[in-house]
Amino acid sequence: MRFWMTRFWILSALVLVPAVIAAAENWPQFRGPHGDGRAEASLPIELGEEQNVQWKIAIHGKGWSSPVIWGDQLWLTTATEDGKQMSAICIDRLTGKVLRDMVVFENENPRFAHPTNSYASCTPVIEEGRIYVHFGSYGTACLDTDTGQKIWERRDFECNHWRGPGSSPILDGDKLIVAYDGYDHQFVTALDTGSGKTVWKRDRNIDYGTDNGDRKKAYSTATIVEHQGRRQVVSPSATDTVSYDPETGEELWRVHHGGMNAAARPLYAHGLVYIAAGSGPLSLIAVRPDGSGDVTDTHIEWGFSKSAPKRPSPIIDGDLMFMIEDKGVASCINAKTADIVWQKRVGGGEYRASPILAGGHVYFFSMAGRVTVIEAAKEYKVVAEGHFENGFQASPAVADDRLYLRTTKDIYCIAK
Repeated sequence: MRFWMTRFWILSALVLVPAVIAAAENWPQFRGPHGDGRAEASLPIELGEEQNVQWKIAIHGKGWSSPVIWGDQLWLTTATEDGKQMSAICIDRLTGKVLRDMVVFENENPRFAHPTNSYASCTPVIEEGRIYVHFGSYGTACLDTDTGQKIWERRDFECNHWRGPGSSPILDGDKLIVAYDGYDHQFVTALDTGSGKTVWKRDRNIDYGTDNGDRKKAYSTATIVEHQGRRQVVSPSATDTVSYDPETGEELWRVHHGGMNAAARPLYAHGLVYIAAGSGPLSLIAVRPDGSGDVTDTHIEWGFSKSAPKRPSPIIDGDLMFMIEDKGVASCINAKTADIVWQKRVGGGEYRASPILAGGHVYFFSMAGRVTVIEAAKEYKVVAEGHFENGFQASPAVADDRLYLRTTKDIYCIAK
């Protein structure tokens, strides 16, 4: 009996190990498996237009969404520059072969989108057999990843994004959660992944201190946090960040930090939620997520303002937080205290893409096409620099020791 039980557990382990490895290779959402920009991979340090490029293909239209990966499929979205067609593209990530290129939505009279934005800036989210593509109030659709068939769509949410959409959806079990922070309406909603029907919808109910809708916009992606057994959806907006119960949408707490156009994704570490969404002394804050109601005066652990980013999301590695400000100043601070470890001007133009951390290195990607690789350490040390023909608006994806970079015109597979 003991012999057969031993064989059973060995065979079970052999069956489970490939599944665990396969799951680790997926990059299913904006900023990766945990939404924090960290990759468990051995990536090339030397990279550029002529360095370690396995394949490169042009992407039609204009889109700032980041690639997502499940298995050997890489998906991204794009749109025509006038916003009249919005598409989803599936690529074999090993060969670069385009498997599907589908128009998902057509729009007769798209609203204005600022030239620095696109009509396809929202990153999709993918799971086994399904991908959820989102273009703000222009539409959300669930596609079958094997056939490309549209399973359901929603085009009934009213929201004038004013400068164009930007918030990406996230998955929580059988719910797809996404924020709409526009000129006229500001709310967060959860949709049933099987049917697309609304599970809950909550208005922001934020006192923005103005009637100017342009100052109510936001582009941030929420983060699921579990703290002391309480699960919550932390979703930044203009001026405030709100935490919701993912099951019901009930508001748990909110914090006021000021600012507008929030775009960075929150992080959770050391029992704190890190939010880069404000302005002034509260540009970047660390919040204890165990409160209720308005926690502005009670639960902010620290605030940081010197060269805090507005668009690129930070990264945490142990006690260190690494970030790059929109104009190219990189910082390393103590994540527990906000004490500055170092600050250096990286250069290379402006930055919109969020950095990644892999193999003890932080990778920065500029709008001018420059890549700077530094050591993830208490001393600033550049280990490599490279350049691409076009610049970066999208954040990278990683799978199986391969780095996938989307520039404004092309997508690359980078590998040793």
